[in-house]
Amino acid sequence: MVDCTVKNWDGEDSGTTSLELKVAKEETASHVVHRALVRQMNNSRQGTVSTKTRAEVRGGGRKPWRQKGTGRARAGSSRSPLWRGGGVIFGPKPRDFSVKMNRKERQLALRTAFYSRVEDLVVVADFAEQLSRPKTKDLLSAMSRWGVEPESKVLLIVAERNENVYLSSRNIAKLRMISASNLNVFDILAADKIVATEEAIAKIQEVYGGQV
Repeated sequence: MVDCTVKNWDGEDSGTTSLELKVAKEETASHVVHRALVRQMNNSRQGTVSTKTRAEVRGGGRKPWRQKGTGRARAGSSRSPLWRGGGVIFGPKPRDFSVKMNRKERQLALRTAFYSRVEDLVVVADFAEQLSRPKTKDLLSAMSRWGVEPESKVLLIVAERNENVYLSSRNIAKLRMISASNLNVFDILAADKIVATEEAIAKIQEVYGGQV
């Protein structure tokens, strides 16, 4: 169990919250997280790139010149891979890059990855009411009070999406906002700092805390 200090909108300590997640053993943690990361990155690939072989390129049916007597190398088609405009040798073809991973193993990797970033986790009280209208400047000021540098890559985790919070955060270049139900290994590991609302921590604990 980890006790996290909750900061209010002004950056002052306003209480504590606890986080208890069942994570992988130390000797297998990096392997499980790595597998989940590779799976997520592979599954995001479309795999639609395609090149044409010499059989698929238009033209090339007529022999360019006779077999002997010209002094040039013999050629049977103008669509040979050796010619400009010819086919491609061993070029990419549409394929499925997806990698399978058991659901419980994926959830274990997610819990382990999140728990490993506790040192970089900043828990704040819900601040949606503080933004009566979208204001990026106000959110940046609050982040500074929370000890988060605007230049760092920040992952903002909220319990539910709020339109004013979303509109205030979308213009911050290195900030990504996601809901607690959309946690993923890549975003957790890629961020320099993780800012989560108290409600988001409670939802993470509710969804992932009691799983084996």
